[in-house]
Amino acid sequence: MNAADRNPLARADVATRLPAQDLDRARRFYSEQLGLDPVDERPGGLLYRCGGVEFVVFQSTGASPGTFTQMAWKVDDIESVVAELKRRGVVFEEVDVPGLRTKDGIAEIDGNYPSKGARGERGAWFRDSEGNLLGIGEPVF
Repeated sequence: MNAADRNPLARADVATRLPAQDLDRARRFYSEQLGLDPVDERPGGLLYRCGGVEFVVFQSTGASPGTFTQMAWKVDDIESVVAELKRRGVVFEEVDVPGLRTKDGIAEIDGNYPSKGARGERGAWFRDSEGNLLGIGEPVF
């Protein structure tokens, strides 16, 4: 019996939750800027699916500090995704700190998790209408 068989959390799906102080504003952002529409909704919550994974944007009186990446998409061609999102009005973060610098909104990141088989990653970050910091990553093989 492996660890996943013994641990119910290891077998469970994971879903991100992103707070929104204005759910209608968030819905417009995700639709107009990201091209995503909820697949389901309930009072106070919007359910989205991307690549077989779910995330929820929910009505909240709280807010994320936006100081860390809360959710990220893995893509095959980061340049085309960033260009399309910029065309839709998304503003990408420019980062210039020791070890991490963006150029045209995209950073070259050394290293990756060994299980992914990549030698690095390219990344880009932006904020949604509610201040949540979201990312896009492309593995570099």
